[in-house]
Amino acid sequence: MGSDKEEKVRFCIDRGGTFTDVYAEIPGPSNGRVLKLLSVDPSNYDDAPVEGIRRILEEITGEKIPRTSKIPTDKIEWIRMGTTVATNALLERKGERIALCVTKGFRDLLQIGNQARPFIFDLTVSKPSNLYEEVVEVDERIELVNVEEEKFNPSLPVIKGVSGELVRVLKPLDEEALKPLLKGLLDKGISCLAVVLMHSYTYPYHEIYVKRVAESLGFRHVSLSSALTPMVRAVPRGLTATVDAYLTPVIKEYLSGFVSRFDEGLGKVNVLFMQSDGGLAPENRFSGHKAVLSGPAGGVVGYSQTLFGLETEKPLIGFDMGGTSTDVSRYAGHYEHVLETQIAGAVIQAPQLDINTVAAGGGSKLKFQFGSFRVGPDSVGAHPGPVCYRKGGELAVTDANLILGFVIPDYFPSIFGPREDQPLDIKSTTEAFEKLSKEINSYRLSQDPSAKEMTVEEVALGFVNVANETMCRPIRQLTEMKGHETKNHALACFGGAGPQHACAIARSLGMKEVLIHRFCGILSAYGMGLADVVEELQEPYSAVYNSESIMETFRREAILVQQIRSKLMEQGFRAEHIKTDMYLNLRYEGTDTAIMVKKPKDEDYAVEFVNLFQQEYGFKLQNRKILICDVRVRGVGVTNILKPKTLEFASTTPKVEGNYRVYFINGWQNTSLYKLENLSYGHVLEGPAIIMNGNSTVIVEPKCRAIITKYGNIKIEIIESNLTAGKVSAKVVNVVQLAIFNNRFMGIAEQMGRTLQRTSISTNIKERLDFSCALFDPDGGLVANAPHVPVHLGAMSATVKWQLNYWGKNLNEGDVLVTNHPCSGGSHLPDITVVTPVFDNKKLVFFVASRGHHAEIGGITPGSMPPFSKFIWEEGAAIKAFKLVENGIFQEEGIVKLLQFPMSDQPNHKIPGTRRIQDNLSDLHAQVAANQRGIVLIKELIEQYGLNTVQAYMKYVQVNAEEVVREMLKSVAVRLSSEPSDLNNRNTVTIEEEDYMDDGSTIHLKLTIDAKQGEACFDFSGTTPEVYGNWNAPEAVTSAAVIYCLRCLVDIDIPLNQGCLAPVKIHIPLNSFLSPSDKAAVVGGNVLTSQRITDVVLTAFQACACSQGCMNNLTFGDKTFGYYETIGGGSGAGPAWDGTSGVQCHMTNTRMTDPEIFEQRYPVLLHRFGLREKSGGVGFHRGGDGLVREIEFRRPVVVSILSERRVHAPRGLKGGENGARGVNYLITKDRRRVYLGGKNTVNVKAGEILQILTPGGGGWGSPS
Repeated sequence: MGSDKEEKVRFCIDRGGTFTDVYAEIPGPSNGRVLKLLSVDPSNYDDAPVEGIRRILEEITGEKIPRTSKIPTDKIEWIRMGTTVATNALLERKGERIALCVTKGFRDLLQIGNQARPFIFDLTVSKPSNLYEEVVEVDERIELVNVEEEKFNPSLPVIKGVSGELVRVLKPLDEEALKPLLKGLLDKGISCLAVVLMHSYTYPYHEIYVKRVAESLGFRHVSLSSALTPMVRAVPRGLTATVDAYLTPVIKEYLSGFVSRFDEGLGKVNVLFMQSDGGLAPENRFSGHKAVLSGPAGGVVGYSQTLFGLETEKPLIGFDMGGTSTDVSRYAGHYEHVLETQIAGAVIQAPQLDINTVAAGGGSKLKFQFGSFRVGPDSVGAHPGPVCYRKGGELAVTDANLILGFVIPDYFPSIFGPREDQPLDIKSTTEAFEKLSKEINSYRLSQDPSAKEMTVEEVALGFVNVANETMCRPIRQLTEMKGHETKNHALACFGGAGPQHACAIARSLGMKEVLIHRFCGILSAYGMGLADVVEELQEPYSAVYNSESIMETFRREAILVQQIRSKLMEQGFRAEHIKTDMYLNLRYEGTDTAIMVKKPKDEDYAVEFVNLFQQEYGFKLQNRKILICDVRVRGVGVTNILKPKTLEFASTTPKVEGNYRVYFINGWQNTSLYKLENLSYGHVLEGPAIIMNGNSTVIVEPKCRAIITKYGNIKIEIIESNLTAGKVSAKVVNVVQLAIFNNRFMGIAEQMGRTLQRTSISTNIKERLDFSCALFDPDGGLVANAPHVPVHLGAMSATVKWQLNYWGKNLNEGDVLVTNHPCSGGSHLPDITVVTPVFDNKKLVFFVASRGHHAEIGGITPGSMPPFSKFIWEEGAAIKAFKLVENGIFQEEGIVKLLQFPMSDQPNHKIPGTRRIQDNLSDLHAQVAANQRGIVLIKELIEQYGLNTVQAYMKYVQVNAEEVVREMLKSVAVRLSSEPSDLNNRNTVTIEEEDYMDDGSTIHLKLTIDAKQGEACFDFSGTTPEVYGNWNAPEAVTSAAVIYCLRCLVDIDIPLNQGCLAPVKIHIPLNSFLSPSDKAAVVGGNVLTSQRITDVVLTAFQACACSQGCMNNLTFGDKTFGYYETIGGGSGAGPAWDGTSGVQCHMTNTRMTDPEIFEQRYPVLLHRFGLREKSGGVGFHRGGDGLVREIEFRRPVVVSILSERRVHAPRGLKGGENGARGVNYLITKDRRRVYLGGKNTVNVKAGEILQILTPGGGGWGSPS
């Protein structure tokens, strides 16, 4: 693209949230110019990038350029910039005023999203606000046509969509009805529009028509979902359109202002902007939905293009640590892209670099709570910032680094104090740490009178170690989730704070190599000069992969390639500078996991897909069709990039600039300080050492070695790892290690969950995330339970203990157990638990377990959720105890017999077995793999710290959780007591609550809290006996509900373990419907009764009003397929918040199938999915509204609904009114509306409509 113009300046700029970094490559042999300035400084300049360019041009030319003058462009070859303008507008919700245009019946679709709540223990159910202000519903409808069923509906004409799917226009778009709606938006001052219509990915013409009408009326910007991301899934496509409409006008306004600051010669200057996918785009192609990761993408390009292949052959982990957060990424020879991500609460569906952000950085707050060190997730921010910033801030990671000598005040800008001329405040920071140390030591002495006092430095180092572990978790997840070993990578470290932590992070992860670029402080800016211009085109194509369809993909690819080449040539690229890569988005039939497969050399996409699938998920699917979803082409215009400059080999010894005291694990050490600019190629620095790299401090720890490379970068070799292992005592709890082990245990449970999700086959586990994973001590006590599905929390401990008691000494290495029976600690039969005992030197040392909801395990109805079951055997295969794997051999014949022929030993009960045995086997294999992953990780922990220490900390984390719950119970007792003075005499407070199932059966709770001891007794005496129905709940379900409620009431992040229940006694009367016999039907207990128990407990605690109190379980199918979903409703209001509408509540958090996928895979037409207005209880704080779901069936199916709160409404609290009860209707072909009650099974005919109205949440407080 053009010839080299050495006489001109090249500018690379990263406009960040706090600072703007500028790198300028200038004529001559110079290393270039580096400039860092505040992004916002209105008293001195209007725009930081323009100011940076102005200052450097003045310096180079020696000519004064007044700030009021336009910048001359005759000395500029190109400008490349990444900007956080879009990110900041999204974070701060300061984008354009926009409206959403959507198909009629779906006005609330994007607000509902997948109906999952972001944080399962947050009773307020805080969700990000909508980006749009108004919604316009368009009366139009496109229907997908199933060729096999077309003979039933030969009415309207059928059209082939862009994807190759057949569609029918059920309702043409009405322009005359649309115009006044759009004019109404303009009258309200809204002139930007996001459009998402059902199935527009394959039939975009209605969306195009809406845009034409809108622009003719005067709309400034219209974002079409079909143009931005033409992929199936209405929700992420629509959310992407709203992000684009919200941000693009803001970006265009900023870019217009930026361009206006230059003279008329700017048209000859190549000005490009970094996109989220790591490619550059000209100003006219730079849009909102592709700009959100603009800055971080520059960093990924920077480290990948300067370190991989030049400095190491190892795959790289990018570690970009800033003030408030840390970005983690991976590079192994090619950019790793994701097609969907969530940023600042907004889902964006577009190719973007796979960058994971964790809320830990230099500004993360330091706290000591309940005997444990806590770092983040809250940040002190830039203002007031850490204590050392002299603004009255709170202690943060930066303060800890200052105490330890990791930050050198002599080399830090003196920009603090009232006149912004003072250095970092070491005195105030020391005083703040002394105060915190006294608090910590006081606590430790209260627990152990012989405990040695921790010094200020030990406390600071403890917090840094905890921060490091917090940042290690996402790195492990990023690598191991995709089947890569973390320790086989090198750590590419950059960002302001990263190099201070690099050695410790690498050591903790088992890495042997750290790479720090010479421009690590401005690497995101430098990366702009290494990127290429990228153009992408994608279109949907739905077909089975075969010789005919692959020829069609080649035809489509050729058209897209030609379009991309034309776009790049328009930008000045010659043909020889253009590269194109072709991709197919492929998935196995019956799964929702698609992989974007790059075209291999032999052009056999199928073989490549199978290999990639096995690499990522660990298995192959035999005899499954491969389906094509999308065709994608990525075009790259290769640009004149920055060239790395080499250094002369060192001829002298390294120059020591000074000596400083730095605190490491062995105490204070005199440490030499060097400046990178005075070091040469080949210099070797033995740790400990400090290298100042501009404003970045590189800490080379003891037992590490720094080498200056040919390109002037720093390579650090980790000589010895596990320096902390030998120093951790198993006999006395170390408050720092307590926090670290909490993180490690929870990280293991989370990684087990990711392995299960990755290797499973069923939609229930892989997409709806209806599973949980946990690890247990040798007695079956829960150590850590990843927060997946609340109804599983704590419940698996009973399962493990039952199995331990049953098998006794008949457990051997290589055994894996399987169970699902309620009497053996199960919940309901679809939830199958796989338990693996783990041995060390033939001694049982711990257990791991995973529980997953299998969509089919037999029983009297498809989907194994029968509404009318009366006995356990009617609900499917019931397994009390079986060795799924014995001596390392998978017992397929035995498990198949148990699943396919339930009750075979009792000929009187002829019950169908599972209808999906292959899915069952695949998911059981996945559960075994998840357990194995947990075993590997804990054995690594044992290898690092020793068995005694790991087992000791298994107990210590339980004791810590117990203490937190005790303190919470003490404070709750005081709050609940109407007479605190009287409470001091009695020490106890007692509350009684009860609520009813729809049949009238009662859940009665007497809650007694001992305020002095911090103990509670949950006594369910008075609860109705076992019921002749299926809403009996095993005892494990009640335990799960109690532990969930306790965790919600604790307002800090604690691990879920056995300690949470240690201060609690739960009394459940035997043979009540909360402790039924082993013959009782229980399928509804897990999904219905669990919600009622939760409502009763939270009402007793006066925590919030009742939520919808139901999971609204819907199943339908026939002999060829089965489908299962749970439907959200309204959450209960609380003392300081309104309830949330259309969300999963309390004991479930599974996701809803996207409407377009729903219609694509199943014989249904979704008429409506939206909020049920005014169904939330009125109150000072209003309850959340329920949902309305209307489904028309296109062929005869069996439909089952299992629901509650159809008789007894969700109750309000403190004078708040009840939420509306739920209702289920069947609308017959002759338009009769038939009431179905709460539980029913119906043979539905083609054309009949199921209408489900879910309950609203109760209100809080008198409306007056």
